[in-house]
Amino acid sequence: MERGRTLGPQRRTVQALAQALGLSEDEAAGLEKSAALGRPRPRTATSPAGPVALALPRDIRDFTARGPALARLLELAAGLGDTDPGGNEPTVSAVSLITGQPGLGKTAFAVHAAHRLGPHFPDGQFAVDLRGMDAEPTSPRDALARLLGAMGIADGALPSTLDERAAMWRSLLRDRRVLLLLDNALDEDQVLPLLPGTGPSLTLVTSRNSLAGLDSVHRTDLALLRREEAVELLTRILGPERVQAEAQAARDLADLCGHLPLAVRIAGQRLLSRPHERLAKLAARLAAEGRRLDGLEAGSLRVRAAFALSYRQLPPDTRTFLRRAALAAGPDFGPETGALLAGLTFDEAVACAEDLTDAGLLQSDAVAERYRFHDLLRLYALEQTEAEDGPEVRDAALDRTARWMLARATAAALHYEAHRERAVRAADPDPDSAPTGKSEARAWLEAERAQWLAALHRAHRSGWHREVLDTAEAMHWFSDMTQHWEQWVEVFSCATDSARALGDRRQEAVHLNYLAWAHNLCAHNPEAALASADAALEAARDCGDGLQEGWALGYGAGALHRQGRAEDAHDRLRESARCLAALDSPEARLAELTILNTLGNLLRHLGRAAEALEIHRRSEQICRTGVPGRTDELVALYHAVARQQIGNDLVALERWHEAEAPLRQALADFEAAHMPVWAEHARVDLGRALSGTRHPEARQTLRTARDALAELKSPLHAEAAAALAALDEASAPSR
Repeated sequence: MERGRTLGPQRRTVQALAQALGLSEDEAAGLEKSAALGRPRPRTATSPAGPVALALPRDIRDFTARGPALARLLELAAGLGDTDPGGNEPTVSAVSLITGQPGLGKTAFAVHAAHRLGPHFPDGQFAVDLRGMDAEPTSPRDALARLLGAMGIADGALPSTLDERAAMWRSLLRDRRVLLLLDNALDEDQVLPLLPGTGPSLTLVTSRNSLAGLDSVHRTDLALLRREEAVELLTRILGPERVQAEAQAARDLADLCGHLPLAVRIAGQRLLSRPHERLAKLAARLAAEGRRLDGLEAGSLRVRAAFALSYRQLPPDTRTFLRRAALAAGPDFGPETGALLAGLTFDEAVACAEDLTDAGLLQSDAVAERYRFHDLLRLYALEQTEAEDGPEVRDAALDRTARWMLARATAAALHYEAHRERAVRAADPDPDSAPTGKSEARAWLEAERAQWLAALHRAHRSGWHREVLDTAEAMHWFSDMTQHWEQWVEVFSCATDSARALGDRRQEAVHLNYLAWAHNLCAHNPEAALASADAALEAARDCGDGLQEGWALGYGAGALHRQGRAEDAHDRLRESARCLAALDSPEARLAELTILNTLGNLLRHLGRAAEALEIHRRSEQICRTGVPGRTDELVALYHAVARQQIGNDLVALERWHEAEAPLRQALADFEAAHMPVWAEHARVDLGRALSGTRHPEARQTLRTARDALAELKSPLHAEAAAALAALDEASAPSR
């Protein structure tokens, strides 16, 4: 007051003076009334000073969704002004930070919330656009000048420094219920001086950046709309009749807009301005990825422009990372892939990815260090790759990444190689970060499946045929552990084509056999499997490879069996067994074990369980004898298969109690080998055996197998479910 910067004392100051002077209640009230005359009040639209420049923007009539987030803000506002239980500490003003990627409707939500919250704040509601995406954002000093002016402070009474203006602002709001909307904030330094200190005020801050440095704030991280919410927004814009008339087209539009509120609004506004245009027409236009961003424009509203604002703010390396990361295959990517594509180190890539996450341009995984794009933002980033890098730089980045991914995938898959003499490890492109052991190798191969598979396809298209064959061959044993992956058809199809391109008839037979296996067990396509097996048989006989001939006969038999041609399958299996028995090599013994187990399985299905048991006992004896040059671990897996088949033969012969032991041992062996699909299949067989003796464990065993196979997305879960249903039916009391 002495410096002329305010005309009246704060209420708490007056109360303290009244108490110290020992004033009566009436005297204190008189002092308070006199003091109140000098306190500045927010200017109103009819004040002599003219319109309020900081009034809230107009609310959106068709605002949709965000109910839970709005409810939390209303709850926050309702609790403002409450003192702590002891009444000793003043209430700290509340701050709610609203963040999210471009186009999520942060400003629309904040404005809508501010209008809903208005009645809680009778001392004023102010909005300031901090222009965080502009080349020159609003400085906190200038923002404070506008806010203080709105509170009645004359220009001549404004303090000169930022700190003094911030102190005056906090002082003015100490006892007032004011709602402050700070829209489009750049960073913490811009926001902090504008925040009230103590008192019952609420500040809403919107930002594309996470502003992680702001502590003790309520955070609202806006997500994409759900599909039905996006359709509801279209309905509110266009009217229910028009949307209901093309309900499927409306759902398609919502999906093509990626459920991004800005994109949905633009689509709605565009259609609103063209009342005779059908929703399906716009959906068809947006379905073409190359034209989607062009189609999402309506007047001054443009999805591309919203993304460009954020993109232009990024440092050069981070811009490069963003546009190159859009080249990654699959729904998400790791910093390793981003580093390769952008030509950065791993640590630099991690820093860029985290900065982009904070800026709302990437979404981070909740558990793993992986990131994903919104579909529309990926399209924008790909446009920038084309514009700023060009085809030559883009192709070089993709080639560099493909070669690295293939080398890493080959080295990782060889952790599963069962043949000692072939287990020479391929050189990993980065030994310091290379997976060690089967568990880490599998984790990497699963996480980066989309990347190395895309690399394999690129190598195939580019004529790197030797690399394709090396990678596919390395995957052979690993594929047995993950036979629920349908992608093995792609892997071995590429390898077969590469073998043909190299004119290598033996390699062609090998990979045609692998392809027949994939069609049979992974894709469940016996027709394609038989065609591949027959082609492998022809190639094997052309080059005189008895081992591949035996395998081709076996894979062809498996396909015939699945087609219902059991007798033809039986004949081929007998021929395969004779072919392999005539060969004297460790590979032939292992192949013979597989064929014998398959032959016995077929005999059991033909109702000849006793013959099947004899065949499987023969397989078991080979395993007990051992296979020279092959590890005990590998032979143990073949032994586990033989035990499983023996158990199933005994079940078929209704020798239930004898079947339990070999099936339990097979299950334990597959679990120890980390072969989940094989283990759960054995668990189904064990459940059937236990059902035959009405064992109390049967139901839980089958239920466990059913749930695990469903989680593994294996078609075998239907078999487990059928066995469980049969058990329940058999256990139901008869009427």
